[in-house]
This record gives sequence, C-alpha cells and structure tokens, in this order.
Amino acid sequence: MAELSEATGIPVPTIKFYVREGLLPPGRPVGRRQADYDGGHVRRLRLVRALADYGGLPIATIRELVGHLDGGDRSGYDLLALTQMAMTGRQEPRGGPHLAAAERLMGEMMTRRGWSGSQTAHPAVRMAVGVLAALGELGRQDMIAALDAYAAAADRIAAVDLGVLGPADDRERAMELVVVATSLGDALVAALRRIAQVERSQPLRTAGPAAC
Repeated sequence: MAELSEATGIPVPTIKFYVREGLLPPGRPVGRRQADYDGGHVRRLRLVRALADYGGLPIATIRELVGHLDGGDRSGYDLLALTQMAMTGRQEPRGGPHLAAAERLMGEMMTRRGWSGSQTAHPAVRMAVGVLAALGELGRQDMIAALDAYAAAADRIAAVDLGVLGPADDRERAMELVVVATSLGDALVAALRRIAQVERSQPLRTAGPAAC
C-alpha cells in the first residue's frame, strides 16, 4: 500500500479508508499482512480522489457511482450523465412572481435550440430557471434577452468538452474527465470570461465620454 500511496500521492490512511468504504477494491493478498496493487487500483484511486476533491461528492454518492461502474449496468454515456447530475446537485428555484415566466422562457429557448425536452427536470435546468427568475426580480431584462446568446456560447463550450472527453468506451476515464472538466473547466471558463470582459472594455474606457 505504501507503493500505491507513492504512485498517487494519496496518504495510506486515506487509501485504507477508501478500501473500508468499498470505494477501492482490496489488493491481491501476497502474504499475511501484504497485498499487491496494480494499475487498476491506481486509476480507481485517482478517480475516487477526483470525485471527492474536485467533484465535492459525499462518500455515499461516490460509492453509488463506483457501484454502477463496477456493475456494468450503465453505458458510458449514462455514467457521464449520472456523474454530471451528482455534481450539479439539486436546488429548486424559490417561488415568486417571475418563476412561471422564467420556466416558460427556458422551455422556449430549449425548444428553439432543439435541446431535449426530457431535460426539464435536470438540476441544471432548474438552476437556470432560478437564475432567470432572480434576473426578473432585479429588472435585468437585458440579461434575460441575451439568453439565446448565452446558450449558444454554452453549446460551443460543450462541444469542446465532449471533444476532450472523446469516446465513452473507457468508462472510468470518461467519468474522471467529466469531474475534472466540469469543476476545473468551469473555473477556467469563468477566468477566461473575466479576462475577455476586461479586454473588450478597453476600447470603451480609452474612448471616454463622447464630446458634446
């Protein structure tokens, strides 16, 4: 186990905890108090650590995802969807006078883009509805009007994500990449967005107020 710890950078007590919780299969016994761990253990350990550290998932959820992975009862793309939903969490938008309008706007946008209507219960859809409702309360109709433009940008980013993920044949690698791409990818996109905002605002600041 010490070699497994050295190969992954994960402390031995943490590895023992993962084994006890059923997140990592035990090694092949080679002695009274020794076990042999192979490359499969290294990959699984890195996946579990990614789910816990980058995904922020509780042990029970990781155990469920790993169970699907080992059981072979899900396709690679089903596993991607399950991982994404587990990371998104569920936060229902609070009620209010703008909620119905937000749900309608979101549904209409998804129809225009040809996005699956079956996703209406997806946590991310409910999150977006909540954001639209909050924008309505703040009177930010300008941002609401830009919903299609935001969706188009998100679609382009999703295409890049799936290009990085590649085929979902390697189920363990695909699940790990979903976690990393979603957590670190979100952070990267947010950072680049802020840089782009500064760059695009430069000509406006340089020009200054128009002469009267």
